[in-house]
Amino acid sequence: MLSRCDVAVVGGGVAGLTAAALLAAEGLQVELLEAHSQTGGCAGTFRRGPYTFDVGATQAAGFEPGGIHERLFRHFGLPLPQATPLDPGCSVQLAGDPGPIPLWRDPERWQQERQRQFPGSDRFWQLCAWLHQSNWAFAGRDPVLPPCNLWDLRQLLGAVRPASLASGVLVGATVADLLSLCGCGGDQRLRRFLDLQLKLYSQEPADRTAALYGATVLAMAQAPLGLWHLQGSMQRLSTALEQALAQAGGRLRLRHRLQSLKPVSGGWKLEGVVAGQRPFVLEAEQVVNTLPPQLLPDLLGESLPQSYRQRIAAFPDPSGALVLYGVVPRASLPSHLGLHAQLEWGDPGNLFVSISAEGDGRAPEGEATVIASVFTAARPWFGLPEPAYQDRKEQALAGIQAGLQQLLGLRPEQFLHVELATPRGFAGWTGRPFGFVGGLGQHPSRFGPFGLASRTPLSGLWLCGDAIYPGEGTAGVSLSAFTACRQLLAASGRELQLAA
Repeated sequence: MLSRCDVAVVGGGVAGLTAAALLAAEGLQVELLEAHSQTGGCAGTFRRGPYTFDVGATQAAGFEPGGIHERLFRHFGLPLPQATPLDPGCSVQLAGDPGPIPLWRDPERWQQERQRQFPGSDRFWQLCAWLHQSNWAFAGRDPVLPPCNLWDLRQLLGAVRPASLASGVLVGATVADLLSLCGCGGDQRLRRFLDLQLKLYSQEPADRTAALYGATVLAMAQAPLGLWHLQGSMQRLSTALEQALAQAGGRLRLRHRLQSLKPVSGGWKLEGVVAGQRPFVLEAEQVVNTLPPQLLPDLLGESLPQSYRQRIAAFPDPSGALVLYGVVPRASLPSHLGLHAQLEWGDPGNLFVSISAEGDGRAPEGEATVIASVFTAARPWFGLPEPAYQDRKEQALAGIQAGLQQLLGLRPEQFLHVELATPRGFAGWTGRPFGFVGGLGQHPSRFGPFGLASRTPLSGLWLCGDAIYPGEGTAGVSLSAFTACRQLLAASGRELQLAA
């Protein structure tokens, strides 16, 4: 097949769907290429009989009034997917504690909980609150970070206010630095709590998470923001974005796996295979890539500038994940934890647990899906002889189930269904190298002005997704897609705006 379009978007996760729908709504001819048989990527779902499991992401942000998803669907003129705010956003169980630490949605209730759990830490939380307010107002003015040309710089400077300059003093600091600055550096219990929360949202612990990023994610569970549970499954967000794309006249091509990306006269040539290994060729004036940047050297070959190739090669590996997908009788679950919990755990690692709500479409009445994920180094799961791989998998499954027994009181025999995914499975599902599940990690050296830009050195090639500012999660990747679309349109003298 040979065809041509204005913009080819590569990758049908939330970032790719958002970018494709936005550009199609601006009247551009858009082709969205997705290697899988469905959209969603790491925020997709799969089924096992009557059960629906969220593959990776199990909660969303940006559904509140003024949040990025609410703004996008208002822009598209479509209803926002049905979602319920989580309260508590998460319950964190530290080892040795008699009970969990609930992250209440109400800010006053959460403040009282913090004072009870971490006495003497008020200065730290007050500083985080000020940084968050400054950062959130700054982000709401749609800056471009890092800036790569005069247009980018104008967008950045237009978003800066005195509070932004003041908080910018801490651009190189970590959350652990904030603890020390506020006299809380010796509070090991608070540090353990922060390590659990930050690793979940930034891929890094407190001493490696950028202070400006960490201050915001630590406030995401509280109103007027919030973490949200989607009715049906996480796939509902992708399905709604598919509708926005189709409504605008864009085209979604499933089972189209990109193999090479070449600059040619007048734009780009994309080559790959369709299901059944039939080749396809697509020519596009512009390309928006949402795949992990680690794939660019193979896709672009000699077209990728050497300095850019070296920068990508220098990035540390993102995390992989071990994920237990289980089903249990709802009556066997405790009710005090809410739908999401964390457990400080030894082997195979700390657990993040998500439980389906009654009537949310993930399990029949009286039953619940239980998803427990653990960050793990991804590469060691590859290259193992099959017997060693299966043995390691069984050990990991036993360790996760032991953690679930500690946290939820679930015995292995109570599971109606159970299976374990490893980085190998995620590599097959998402096409990400080694099954990496996150972006580049929100270390100060890779956050904001020091991160990888959406504007690449190659004309007409743009990046978005969880490796691009502002980072991970459905809200982060949608914001990165919005930024890349603004830059792409501005290159031809057009402006893209969403309602505030």
